[in-house]
Amino acid sequence: MKTRQVLAALAALSQEHRLAIYRLLVERGPDGLTPGALADELKIPGATLSFHLKELSAAGLILSRHEGRFIWYRADFDAMTQLLAYMTANCCRSSAACDPACVPSICATPAPARRTITKRRAS
Repeated sequence: MKTRQVLAALAALSQEHRLAIYRLLVERGPDGLTPGALADELKIPGATLSFHLKELSAAGLILSRHEGRFIWYRADFDAMTQLLAYMTANCCRSSAACDPACVPSICATPAPARRTITKRRAS
């Protein structure tokens, strides 16, 4: 992620309503929410919400998809991961040993193992 993109993302998230919208979209996962559901949940007027969604989209933090008459918004998890990676990329770079406090606890915790399904070959 380039510095210009990081600055745009951080600027977009530095506003109270946009941060609340983004956090709710992160909670909802890949399914996302419609603007109506976002407005109801966060008690933000439609016109205001539309402005904030435009800003988050321009910053590359959210994605949208059309389904019939509805638009669904979701967090762009790849962009979020890149932003976090940019922010922690140089952690303890200038010291010989990295302090455990430098690595966010969420990153230090191993992800749960995914169950893989293998197909059996017919004999």
